[in-house]
Amino acid sequence: MRLPVLAATGVLFTVLGAVAAAAAPAPAPVYRIVDRIAGPDGGWDYLHVDTARNRLLVAHGTAVMAVDLATRAVTSGLAPGQRLHDALPVGGELLVTYGGTATAVFADAATGTALATIATGKGPDAAAVDPRSGLVLVMNHAGGDITLIDPRTHQAVGTVTVGGDLEAAAIVDGIAYVNVEDTAEIAVVDIAQRRLVTRWKLPGCEAPTGIVAVAGGRRLIAACDGSSVIVDRGTGQVVQTLATGAGADGIAYDPARNRAFVSAGRDGTLAVIDLAGRSARVVQTLPTQQGARTIAIDPRDGRLYLPAARYAPAVAGSRPAMLPGSFVVLVVAPAG
Repeated sequence: MRLPVLAATGVLFTVLGAVAAAAAPAPAPVYRIVDRIAGPDGGWDYLHVDTARNRLLVAHGTAVMAVDLATRAVTSGLAPGQRLHDALPVGGELLVTYGGTATAVFADAATGTALATIATGKGPDAAAVDPRSGLVLVMNHAGGDITLIDPRTHQAVGTVTVGGDLEAAAIVDGIAYVNVEDTAEIAVVDIAQRRLVTRWKLPGCEAPTGIVAVAGGRRLIAACDGSSVIVDRGTGQVVQTLATGAGADGIAYDPARNRAFVSAGRDGTLAVIDLAGRSARVVQTLPTQQGARTIAIDPRDGRLYLPAARYAPAVAGSRPAMLPGSFVVLVVAPAG
């Protein structure tokens, strides 16, 4: 049957549009893996870029691993201890949290030699610096409290009881926003008053871990297991939920590009979240590697660092064993 002219024209445009869409190239990747830096065997947790010394610090196995970002040279034996969780540059020193001994240790930044040891709560995990007071907050994951430490005197100056399994914190204007993993909440802590102010429920979030402040501190993003939630800092309400990877344990923010990054270790992906529009959106899901769950960003060039390793097949009732010689730090850079 012959179609009417207008109808035929419409069909033609539809067909041509479909052909053009099929022929159109896929969107260019926003980020890509540009390097893999090998390191010694062992587990890992948080990592940071030490811009003052142009190096990457990884709480790795039984010591801190430092990577010279200019030469890629690896120093693997800084600040040895038991069950390292964080290695945070603080002035000219490092603050390292040791889960095995329930302590935080200040170490010489160059040599890793211990300078002072401070008792914390049970299971010290992530650490963060409050720019307003200069204090370091150590989140005690198993103890459910926060140890406040003065880096100038190397002394604990207070404890804030929160309750629950504490993860990372974002600090804005003297207030710490701490993820509580087991209850899917953000605990709001007034640092100067040494008290818990309130707790915000996070609907649509399971097991929040990493957290960052964005939009000039007006909003927070909490990385959850399979999703990320954006929270209004003024009201404590979740304003948007985004699908991100499973097994997330870290998040980073690049204010220069207005993007956030959620590293998911169980499915081995990195979600790139664009925050420039009225609503946030995931603009890329970059395959990384299973186990790549924590992340650090270099604010100078926007490069991202994600530790990972390969594992043997899992045996029922136990964690899969890491394959010897497989530990690497993935380097992810903006494309172009």
